[in-house]
This record gives sequence, C-alpha cells and structure tokens, in this order.
Amino acid sequence: MDVIRLLDIRDEALSVDEVLAAVADPAAGGTCLFLGSVRDSDAGKTVRTLDYEAHPSVREALRTVAEKVAAEVPVRALAAVHRVGHLEIGDLAVVVAAAAEHRQEAFEACRRLIDDLKREVPIWKHQAFTDGTTEWVGSP
Repeated sequence: MDVIRLLDIRDEALSVDEVLAAVADPAAGGTCLFLGSVRDSDAGKTVRTLDYEAHPSVREALRTVAEKVAAEVPVRALAAVHRVGHLEIGDLAVVVAAAAEHRQEAFEACRRLIDDLKREVPIWKHQAFTDGTTEWVGSP
C-alpha cells in the first residue's frame, strides 16, 4: 500500500476536504492537518498580494520529500498540495496532512512534511507590499 496518497501543485483554490479525504484510513487513530494561508504582513511590512512560482522539477522534489517522511515515520497516509500563481490575503497556499495509528506519529509526519517541503521543494514567493515594494522569498 502506497502511503503517499496525494501530492500536487495547483494554480486554483485548494480544497481542505480533498486532502483530508486522501489521508482517510480506517487504521489511523490520528490525523494531523496543516493549513498555510497568505498573511497580511511580513517583516513589519503590510502585504498586498503575492505570487508563487515553481521550478519544473517541483513535483519530483515534492515526491522525494514525502517519500523520505514516509520512510522515517510510521504513517498510514500523507498528502500535500501547494498553490502557485496569484494569491490574495487569506487564500490557502498549502495544505498538508498525515494520518497514523497514533497521534504522535501523525503530528511528527505532518510537521516534517511541511518543514521539508518549505525547505527543499523549489517554490518561490514574490510578495507585493502596500508601500509599492516587492520581495522574493525562497528563490535561489
């Protein structure tokens, strides 16, 4: 059984219900969900909007991250979907979920999946601030 149930990059609104359904498992006693949304400020500046861009290798990198988590944490299911394109304040940028027999493993897998995704998957954020300045975050 493949525990990696859903991995995707999308240019449309993300569905929490879809991600939760992907990790549903009758043997899971714990499911952990992380929602990352666009906030209205960063480093003391007011954010107006942002855009996410991804390298063409993004799907392979996301799979590599998920496979590593699945190999190191006893989970029943993992899922992660990240948004690209133009986002407004409050929009969901990423939805990550992990299901495991016990809550501790679900928490650990979910945290590792989002942390490793943010660190290792080539997705870059271009923020536009209300003062007219912009900033790239996470770009090489």
